[in-house]
Amino acid sequence: MGTSTASMHNALAQIKNRSRIVVANIDNIATRRNFLLAITDTGIAQSNEYVFIFAQLRNLGMLQQVTSNSNISKYDDFWKVTTGVNDGRDDDALKAARRTIIVKNIDLENQSTSQIDAFNAKVIAEFGKPPFNCVNECMGGPNEQIPASYSRSLHDSTYAYLRSLNKTTEKYTNESGLWANRGGKRPLYKPICGYTGTECPQNITTYILIGVGLVLLLLVATLGGIGYAVREKLKEKERLTRECLILFEELKNIKELKSNEDMRSLEANKSLKSLQSSQSGSTKLTSMDDKKLETENYAHFLYNREVVFAIKYQVRVRIFNDDFVHLRKLRQLDHDNLNKFCGLCTDAPILYAIWKHCQRGSLKDLIAKEQYVGDSFVMFTLMRDIASGLIALHQSSMGAHGMLSSENCLINDRWQVKISDFGLNMIRESQPITKRKLLWTSPELLRENNRKGTKEGDVYSFAIICCELVNRETVWNGVEREDDVDEIIYRLRRTNTAIPHRPQLHPREEINQNLLHLIRDCWSEGPTERPRIDQVRTMLKQMVRDGSQNLMDYVFGMLEQYASSLEQEVEERTRELVEEKRKSDILLYRMLPKQVADKLKLGEFVEPEQFSAATIFFSDVVSFTTLASKCSPLQVVNLLNSLYTAFDGIIDSHDVYKVETIGDGYLVCSGIPKRNGNDHAKEIAELAFAFLRTVATFRVDHLPNERVNLRIGIHTGPAVAGVVGLTMPRYCLFGDTVNTASRMESNGRPARIHISTTTNHYLINIIGGYVTEPRGEVIIKGKGVMETFWLLGHVGEVNLPAGGNDLNERTSPEPL
Repeated sequence: MGTSTASMHNALAQIKNRSRIVVANIDNIATRRNFLLAITDTGIAQSNEYVFIFAQLRNLGMLQQVTSNSNISKYDDFWKVTTGVNDGRDDDALKAARRTIIVKNIDLENQSTSQIDAFNAKVIAEFGKPPFNCVNECMGGPNEQIPASYSRSLHDSTYAYLRSLNKTTEKYTNESGLWANRGGKRPLYKPICGYTGTECPQNITTYILIGVGLVLLLLVATLGGIGYAVREKLKEKERLTRECLILFEELKNIKELKSNEDMRSLEANKSLKSLQSSQSGSTKLTSMDDKKLETENYAHFLYNREVVFAIKYQVRVRIFNDDFVHLRKLRQLDHDNLNKFCGLCTDAPILYAIWKHCQRGSLKDLIAKEQYVGDSFVMFTLMRDIASGLIALHQSSMGAHGMLSSENCLINDRWQVKISDFGLNMIRESQPITKRKLLWTSPELLRENNRKGTKEGDVYSFAIICCELVNRETVWNGVEREDDVDEIIYRLRRTNTAIPHRPQLHPREEINQNLLHLIRDCWSEGPTERPRIDQVRTMLKQMVRDGSQNLMDYVFGMLEQYASSLEQEVEERTRELVEEKRKSDILLYRMLPKQVADKLKLGEFVEPEQFSAATIFFSDVVSFTTLASKCSPLQVVNLLNSLYTAFDGIIDSHDVYKVETIGDGYLVCSGIPKRNGNDHAKEIAELAFAFLRTVATFRVDHLPNERVNLRIGIHTGPAVAGVVGLTMPRYCLFGDTVNTASRMESNGRPARIHISTTTNHYLINIIGGYVTEPRGEVIIKGKGVMETFWLLGHVGEVNLPAGGNDLNERTSPEPL
């Protein structure tokens, strides 16, 4: 290092990046002060990381000798300027001096004392010993042995160090007192940031604060999470508790809602199915029977827009926390063959246990109706569903059913058996029970009066239900009398019987015998002798010819087969119905006019109708009384039937309507009820000619010599027609025209056609082509004197007598 300021700055810049302890051997006072100023200028003096050691041979320490003009020596601080012009930077030099240590030398070379001589001799002696073994050469030669010149300094420094160390530890008890000149801190052997300044440790205070903050945040979050979890758990517990308890106001009375418009909603209508299946097994939506909505032990309500099934309990029990846990587990229990528990209703007038409603009722109802139970596959499938439900129940926290029967084996709309009324032992133990419900209970439970039940007891109850299905009758062969029920329970409780009392099995021939053996095994007297329910289900699956098919698919298959055969039968019956309808219509049209009959079939009222012009025909068998006296009643009926059958055949070919027959009288009209213009007189005239021709050839079978003659009367005029009566309604004619036509017949003569003036006018003047003969004036009862005519025939077919061409010839009234 040179003595110039630039070289000093350059050297210090290099030292700054490499070392922190600097030993400087600068004897010149001015150069040493410039070095101190360079230390300050380079910024080293402001750092506590650097220490400068100055070796001094003049033993002045922190002083320097200054010679004045009078050559008188004096001493001053070594950092102050002593020569030349004062630059005013003594304070800057002082800053660097505070980072220095002065090492001075003590000269004892020319001093000789007894103490020094003794020390030298001891050094020579010690050097001749191991490990030094220095005798001659290392001691200056054999003739003059001189110890090393620095041995005294080494001894003194070591001795001084040890003494100063002792004194230092006694005087300076802490670091700040020892290093008071450096701000109370000792220099580091290596800078905090390293010699290059690139190894500065990061400020961990920030990280500590961040870490503490994160820990606190994590702690708060943890406590908050724990609090939130506890709060949510309590809320969930409260929610589950609320779900287990149903308010009575949430249960809607179906009887009151059946007339409400809200019940038209789809969900409600789908739930309001019949409690029991119809005879055809249809799932058609029907209204519930009011008698089935509520009984002594059961009720039905609408809850959450669905029909629910409520079991009534006559007792009140207190619900504890353990009971709520049981209720929650019961509500969470879900299986295809276990009915869903909805909750308890404790604020109602009585205690209700709410279960999901199954549309097809109970298995007991199905057995009582004998619907589908006669089919082996259906029977096995029902048994298998019950076994599956029991397996799920036995594997759950419920343990066992305890009161299994065909009454609580319900059937939904998919023909699945769902076991219901399980659990709730805290209520069941206090609830009175009828003896009839004990008919499914195993003997050991009857003896112990155990209401909770066991798995083995459920297997016994399952066997009793299977017996019901096999026999197709209710429990214990349909026992009805209470005395018989008491007798059965008494005999079941007995233990000293050689043969246990059990129901009789009445199987059909097609029943698998293995099933009967299985039933007997399940109701064995000893609980340990009964098979487990999972073994029972396995054996049932082996007995079914197609265990993979479910009951609903099987029933649908049966319905499809039935539908195909039914379709043919329906077509055949439809053809028969159409034929019968045709015959009925024919008969009806013969009794009533077609247009009138059609209105009556449609339920319409037939208004009486007035006709301005119509022709009425009356005929009567001459001397019918005399003829009838010669015949038996049966022969009279045959006679009239033959005659009228012939007349009816004639009517079909003319535009006329047969009104009625009264004894031997025959009433026909034309122009009623079907208007035909002026042709009504013509149609009736032609009908009269046909009747006379028929009578001329008609013979009585049992009276071959007798002849039948007719009197015919015809009149034309207005009339009113209408249907009279509801029972056997008749189409009747009203008006003077009818009476006049009747008088024409009664005042006529055998084999002659007697017509009125009005009819004669229609036939001669309006229609034409007919030949009539005036009869003259005739006294008609109820009419007085009337001019009438005889209808003779068609023009060209009748030869008129001489003088008979004047059809309007007047004659005196012919007496009757």
